Amino acid sequence: MCKVSLVGGTCVKNEVINMSVAFKEWAVVCEAIGNGRQSIMLRKGGIAEGRDGFAFKHREFFLFPTWFHEQLEKTTLPHGTVLPTQLEGEIEIRYAVTLEWSRLVTDADRLPALREFHILNDSVIEERFRYDETPGIHIGFVRAFRLESPRCLTMQKNFGGCRSWVDLPGLEGVELMPVISDEEQAARRDALEAVLG
Repeated sequence: MCKVSLVGGTCVKNEVINMSVAFKEWAVVCEAIGNGRQSIMLRKGGIAEGRDGFAFKHREFFLFPTWFHEQLEKTTLPHGTVLPTQLEGEIEIRYAVTLEWSRLVTDADRLPALREFHILNDSVIEERFRYDETPGIHIGFVRAFRLESPRCLTMQKNFGGCRSWVDLPGLEGVELMPVISDEEQAARRDALEAVLG
Protein backbone atom coordinates (compact mmCIF):
# COMPACT_ATOMS: atom_id res chain seq x y z
CA MET A 1 0.00 0.00 0.00
CA CYS A 2 1.14 3.53 -0.64
CA LYS A 3 1.63 6.42 1.70
CA VAL A 4 -1.14 8.97 1.40
CA SER A 5 -2.24 12.50 1.86
CA LEU A 6 -5.41 12.64 3.92
CA VAL A 7 -6.99 15.03 1.45
CA GLY A 8 -9.60 12.89 -0.26
CA GLY A 9 -7.92 9.70 0.99
CA THR A 10 -6.27 9.09 -2.38
CA CYS A 11 -2.91 7.40 -2.69
CA VAL A 12 -0.06 9.83 -3.28
CA LYS A 13 3.48 8.48 -2.96
CA ASN A 14 5.61 9.81 -0.07
CA GLU A 15 3.07 12.39 1.06
CA VAL A 16 2.89 13.73 4.59
CA ILE A 17 0.02 15.49 6.30
CA ASN A 18 -0.17 18.48 8.60
CA MET A 19 -3.05 18.70 11.03
CA SER A 20 -3.39 18.97 14.76
CA VAL A 21 -6.96 18.04 15.72
CA ALA A 22 -7.92 14.72 17.30
CA PHE A 23 -11.18 13.03 18.20
CA LYS A 24 -11.45 11.33 21.58
CA GLU A 25 -12.73 7.78 21.25
CA TRP A 26 -12.63 4.61 23.37
CA ALA A 27 -9.27 2.90 22.98
CA VAL A 28 -10.95 -0.36 21.98
CA VAL A 29 -12.84 1.43 19.17
CA CYS A 30 -9.65 3.17 18.02
CA GLU A 31 -8.05 -0.26 17.69
CA ALA A 32 -11.05 -1.66 15.82
CA ILE A 33 -10.79 1.20 13.33
CA GLY A 34 -7.00 0.95 13.22
CA ASN A 35 -6.96 -2.79 12.52
CA GLY A 36 -9.63 -2.56 9.84
CA ARG A 37 -12.48 -4.17 11.79
CA GLN A 38 -14.63 -1.02 11.88
CA SER A 39 -15.17 1.77 9.34
CA ILE A 40 -17.86 3.84 11.03
CA MET A 41 -17.99 6.12 14.02
CA LEU A 42 -21.19 6.67 15.99
CA ARG A 43 -21.52 9.76 18.11
CA LYS A 44 -23.87 12.03 19.94
CA GLY A 45 -21.40 14.64 21.19
CA GLY A 46 -19.45 15.56 24.29
CA ILE A 47 -21.05 17.30 27.25
CA ALA A 48 -18.89 20.39 26.71
CA GLU A 49 -19.86 20.73 23.06
CA GLY A 50 -23.51 21.74 23.18
CA ARG A 51 -25.97 21.09 20.38
CA ASP A 52 -23.67 22.32 17.62
CA GLY A 53 -20.96 19.87 18.60
CA PHE A 54 -22.96 16.72 18.06
CA ALA A 55 -22.10 16.40 14.39
CA PHE A 56 -18.59 15.77 13.08
CA LYS A 57 -16.78 19.13 13.12
CA HIS A 58 -13.74 18.06 11.10
CA ARG A 59 -13.17 16.07 7.92
CA GLU A 60 -9.77 14.66 8.90
CA PHE A 61 -8.41 13.98 12.35
CA PHE A 62 -6.29 11.76 14.55
CA LEU A 63 -7.85 9.24 16.93
CA PHE A 64 -7.15 10.02 20.59
CA PRO A 65 -7.69 6.84 22.66
CA THR A 66 -9.48 7.03 26.01
CA TRP A 67 -9.72 4.34 28.69
CA PHE A 68 -12.18 3.15 31.28
CA HIS A 69 -12.10 -0.32 32.71
CA GLU A 70 -15.51 -1.56 31.51
CA GLN A 71 -15.30 -0.44 27.88
CA LEU A 72 -14.56 -3.96 26.64
CA GLU A 73 -17.78 -5.17 28.27
CA LYS A 74 -19.68 -2.63 26.16
CA THR A 75 -18.54 -4.23 22.90
CA THR A 76 -19.23 -7.42 20.98
CA LEU A 77 -15.56 -8.43 21.11
CA PRO A 78 -14.75 -11.83 22.63
CA HIS A 79 -14.13 -12.05 26.36
CA GLY A 80 -10.41 -11.85 27.01
CA THR A 81 -9.67 -9.46 24.13
CA VAL A 82 -6.62 -7.48 25.17
CA LEU A 83 -7.05 -3.72 25.36
CA PRO A 84 -4.30 -1.47 24.06
CA THR A 85 -1.82 -0.52 26.77
CA GLN A 86 -2.44 2.78 28.51
CA LEU A 87 0.81 4.66 29.00
CA GLU A 88 1.50 6.46 32.27
CA GLY A 89 1.43 10.22 31.70
CA GLU A 90 1.51 9.87 27.91
CA ILE A 91 -0.86 9.30 25.04
CA GLU A 92 0.14 7.34 21.95
CA ILE A 93 -1.38 8.50 18.66
CA ARG A 94 -1.39 5.61 16.19
CA TYR A 95 -4.27 6.27 13.79
CA ALA A 96 -5.94 9.00 11.76
CA VAL A 97 -9.10 9.04 9.67
CA THR A 98 -10.80 10.98 6.93
CA LEU A 99 -14.54 11.40 7.18
CA GLU A 100 -15.99 10.45 3.80
CA TRP A 101 -19.54 11.33 4.78
CA SER A 102 -21.83 11.50 7.78
CA ARG A 103 -25.53 11.06 8.27
CA LEU A 104 -27.94 11.65 11.12
CA VAL A 105 -30.03 8.53 11.77
CA THR A 106 -33.29 9.31 13.55
CA ASP A 107 -35.10 6.02 12.91
CA ALA A 108 -34.25 3.53 15.67
CA ASP A 109 -35.41 0.65 13.44
CA ARG A 110 -32.29 1.16 11.30
CA LEU A 111 -29.88 0.59 14.19
CA PRO A 112 -29.86 -3.25 14.16
CA ALA A 113 -28.77 -3.22 10.51
CA LEU A 114 -25.60 -1.36 11.54
CA ARG A 115 -24.36 -4.21 13.79
CA GLU A 116 -21.99 -5.66 11.17
CA PHE A 117 -20.22 -2.29 10.81
CA HIS A 118 -19.12 -1.70 14.43
CA ILE A 119 -18.10 -3.44 17.67
CA LEU A 120 -20.42 -1.70 20.16
CA ASN A 121 -23.19 -3.45 22.09
CA ASP A 122 -26.78 -2.64 21.19
CA SER A 123 -27.24 -1.04 24.61
CA VAL A 124 -24.45 1.48 23.93
CA ILE A 125 -25.94 2.46 20.57
CA GLU A 126 -29.40 2.76 22.13
CA GLU A 127 -28.02 4.93 24.95
CA ARG A 128 -26.31 7.26 22.48
CA PHE A 129 -29.39 7.34 20.26
CA ARG A 130 -31.63 8.41 23.17
CA TYR A 131 -29.04 10.59 24.94
CA ASP A 132 -31.12 13.81 24.94
CA GLU A 133 -34.62 14.99 24.09
CA THR A 134 -34.02 14.56 20.35
CA PRO A 135 -33.42 10.88 19.48
CA GLY A 136 -30.81 10.24 16.82
CA ILE A 137 -27.18 9.36 16.25
CA HIS A 138 -24.58 10.60 13.79
CA ILE A 139 -23.01 7.89 11.63
CA GLY A 140 -19.64 8.81 10.14
CA PHE A 141 -18.11 6.63 7.44
CA VAL A 142 -14.33 6.95 7.71
CA ARG A 143 -11.19 5.89 5.90
CA ALA A 144 -8.60 4.75 8.43
CA PHE A 145 -4.84 5.28 8.28
CA ARG A 146 -1.99 4.06 10.44
CA LEU A 147 0.83 6.42 11.36
CA GLU A 148 4.04 5.01 9.95
CA SER A 149 5.68 6.00 13.25
CA PRO A 150 3.27 6.34 16.21
CA ARG A 151 3.73 9.54 18.21
CA CYS A 152 3.78 9.69 22.01
CA LEU A 153 2.64 12.96 23.58
CA THR A 154 2.81 14.03 27.19
CA MET A 155 -0.67 14.20 28.70
CA GLN A 156 -1.86 17.76 29.17
CA LYS A 157 -4.70 19.29 31.14
CA ASN A 158 -6.41 20.51 27.98
CA PHE A 159 -6.68 16.90 26.74
CA GLY A 160 -9.10 16.07 29.56
CA GLY A 161 -12.73 16.91 30.22
CA CYS A 162 -15.96 15.95 28.51
CA ARG A 163 -15.08 17.27 25.08
CA SER A 164 -14.73 15.23 21.93
CA TRP A 165 -12.17 17.33 20.05
CA VAL A 166 -8.67 18.24 21.23
CA ASP A 167 -5.76 20.06 19.62
CA LEU A 168 -2.50 18.12 19.60
CA PRO A 169 0.97 19.66 19.39
CA GLY A 170 3.94 18.31 17.46
CA LEU A 171 2.22 16.09 14.89
CA GLU A 172 3.30 17.94 11.78
CA GLY A 173 4.54 15.98 8.81
CA VAL A 174 3.37 12.50 9.82
CA GLU A 175 3.28 9.80 7.16
CA LEU A 176 0.25 7.55 6.91
CA MET A 177 -0.55 4.16 5.47
CA PRO A 178 -4.14 3.11 4.59
CA VAL A 179 -5.47 0.36 6.83
CA ILE A 180 -7.56 -1.37 4.15
CA SER A 181 -7.42 -1.37 0.36
CA ASP A 182 -9.32 1.06 -1.86
CA GLU A 183 -11.43 -1.87 -3.06
CA GLU A 184 -12.42 -2.95 0.45
CA GLN A 185 -13.20 0.64 1.39
CA ALA A 186 -15.49 0.97 -1.63
CA ALA A 187 -17.23 -2.33 -0.81
CA ARG A 188 -17.89 -1.21 2.78
CA ARG A 189 -19.16 2.17 1.54
CA ASP A 190 -21.62 0.49 -0.82
CA ALA A 191 -22.81 -1.94 1.88
CA LEU A 192 -23.38 0.81 4.43
CA GLU A 193 -25.18 3.06 1.96
CA ALA A 194 -27.45 0.15 1.07
CA VAL A 195 -28.31 -0.36 4.74
CA LEU A 196 -28.98 3.33 5.37
CA GLY A 197 -30.94 3.78 2.16
